[in-house]
Amino acid sequence: MKETKTTIIALVGKGGVGKTSLSAITVRLLSEAYPDKRILAIDADPAVGLSTALGIEISSTVDDIRKTFVQTVEGGNKNAAIELLGEAKYQMFDALVEIGNISFLAIGRPESAGCYCKVNAYLKEIISMIADNFDFVVIDGEAGIEQVNRRVMEKVTHLVLVSDASRKGLQVIQTIHKVAKELVMFDKTGVIINRMPDMQLKDSLDTGGLELLTCIGDDKEMALNDMRGDSVYKLSENSPVVLKTKEALKKLKVL
Repeated sequence: MKETKTTIIALVGKGGVGKTSLSAITVRLLSEAYPDKRILAIDADPAVGLSTALGIEISSTVDDIRKTFVQTVEGGNKNAAIELLGEAKYQMFDALVEIGNISFLAIGRPESAGCYCKVNAYLKEIISMIADNFDFVVIDGEAGIEQVNRRVMEKVTHLVLVSDASRKGLQVIQTIHKVAKELVMFDKTGVIINRMPDMQLKDSLDTGGLELLTCIGDDKEMALNDMRGDSVYKLSENSPVVLKTKEALKKLKVL
């Protein structure tokens, strides 16, 4: 029987453009469209906001596992450290939070001082191994692409570049795309413009030749949802941000 390829969607862009909300809505739409599929949501942003957006409580992160190992090494107990690293796979599965057909994994904050490249590479291998057990993986990335490559995985199928309509935001996603072509393998890419102040100006946006998947205007329902700290599941299915995210995912052929 032929194995089904895992669809891995990474959302990246400069800070403050709404990546986390769009990542959470993407998870919601996939879980609703494919109730029989397994979906893994990975929060690779140090702010760890995806859990709140999905209404999920976390108890541990991948970085917690790493820090325990580092502290043991620095404490001089190398035998215990080797044992801990051997157990990392099981700890990683324990860190997964499961709700319905969604599993959630938080990467945590950036590494502390000191180089433990082999540890990072090993933990990244475990994350990739876990991802292979899912039909869809959605990654809420940090402002750049480097962290996704260094701490999560080197291969995604869909790279979604999120920006606002500002020139700076558009320049950032073009830079990210350029770096991504060197660091991260991907099959498809496209741009989502969030919080577009005037839809009539969308044709004047300079995306550097990248496909514009959708433009999302100011969404009062989304703003109120954020203000209350509610999950994206509280948004109505007719909310502009939900409808436009669905439009982008259809263009990417994942819905």
